[in-house]
Amino acid sequence: MALLEVNNLSVSFGGLRAVDDFNLNIEKGELYGLIGPNGAGKTTVFNLLTGVYKPNEGLIKLDGEDITRKSTIEINHSGIARTFQNIRLFKQMSVIDNVKVGLAENYKYSALEGILHVGKYRFVEKQMDDEAMKLLKVFDLDKERDVLASNLPYGKQRKLEIARAMGTSPKLLLLDEPAAGMNPNETAELMDTIALVRKEFGMTILLIEHDMKLVSGICEKLTVLNFGRVLKQGNTKEVLSDEEVIAAYLGQD
Repeated sequence: MALLEVNNLSVSFGGLRAVDDFNLNIEKGELYGLIGPNGAGKTTVFNLLTGVYKPNEGLIKLDGEDITRKSTIEINHSGIARTFQNIRLFKQMSVIDNVKVGLAENYKYSALEGILHVGKYRFVEKQMDDEAMKLLKVFDLDKERDVLASNLPYGKQRKLEIARAMGTSPKLLLLDEPAAGMNPNETAELMDTIALVRKEFGMTILLIEHDMKLVSGICEKLTVLNFGRVLKQGNTKEVLSDEEVIAAYLGQD
């Protein structure tokens, strides 16, 4: 059974078919790419998978569970976490506190204990600090634990957003153009980070990306979208050598 099963997914906005009869299967542990020209519907697919949009038709299953019409919070609890093309960090919070936001759902104490700093508060906060530092070390951000997120270099902000998403202990991690705005050195470092996340956590990853070097370097399989429909699916090398795929990318200019 695939970890993610998407069958006949469609959504329309004002009569425009933004995603049309979309199908996708991702096995546990795969690093899968979703690519396509600007406006192809890639982010719309992510928004459907995470409950931001509700489909007009179709079915989404995560690890056998139907999550098609669940809320974004319910879907996150089921095991999907995501990052965004435009980085969404809590800019005036420290690096470690951003990660603790991701961890918070798994660590509980009462509102009164939190206000008075009594009961389970100190014990739970210590547990969260320790767990956050483990994640920050994986992403080589432990030395910046007390730095404001807004003061991190751009590439490290990207890494922090992924670290925070990993704090929710997802089964599936969605990365929306993680290399957007990066220079070549930052992109190379990001590729290493994504590969490390997969190895360290056995993580299944679906990413949207325009950077073909990144896609061809780390993704085993690809789905190509164009005008909301699947143009091509399969092995990365075969997909990227397909004439229709090449024409779709050349046509976006």
